[in-house]
Amino acid sequence: MTPERCKRVLEAALLAAPAPLPLASLKRLFEHDPGSELLRRLLDELRTEWAGRPAELVQVASGWLFQTRPEFQVYLDRLKEEKAPRYSRAVLETLAIIAYRQPVTRGDIEDIRGVAVSPSVIKTLESRGWIDVVGHREVAGRPALFATTRSFLDDVGLRSLSELPPLTEIERIVDLVEASSPQPAPPAAAPDVA
Repeated sequence: MTPERCKRVLEAALLAAPAPLPLASLKRLFEHDPGSELLRRLLDELRTEWAGRPAELVQVASGWLFQTRPEFQVYLDRLKEEKAPRYSRAVLETLAIIAYRQPVTRGDIEDIRGVAVSPSVIKTLESRGWIDVVGHREVAGRPALFATTRSFLDDVGLRSLSELPPLTEIERIVDLVEASSPQPAPPAAAPDVA
């Protein structure tokens, strides 16, 4: 099979894939293993070919996938029947602490945030697949140690934790999210009875 044909097979598989495909899975597309070096070169060529189009080929923690470029997402969001979930400041702060300080216990998170962590915050992050228990601290009570998952990295478009933005950028994003959330209306003033 020619390299050009291999590249088209990769392209078809990645366009049809519902989730990122790791290199090991991409190798299984071929009867004879083309080798990791050739596959990486062909993936880079595909990435270049798709440059400037509304979709792009990216590598995330779990593998390779085509995704919509961010500047076009606003248009696609108009087609969605359901709205993306909005997360509270507590959820976002807890996720940031886990991402930057992992592995951490609930007590560690509470010490950093200065407030108790609601079980619903942890449950929200676990149900989203963004955090998981990776062990237990060897102290009294053996508290669970939380860390982020590959799913978290995939969902935020990162290959590894080393690509996380600086903490100051995270604070700015949380403030923007909070500012864009609908604010409750102030209570109506009681009518004057005179």
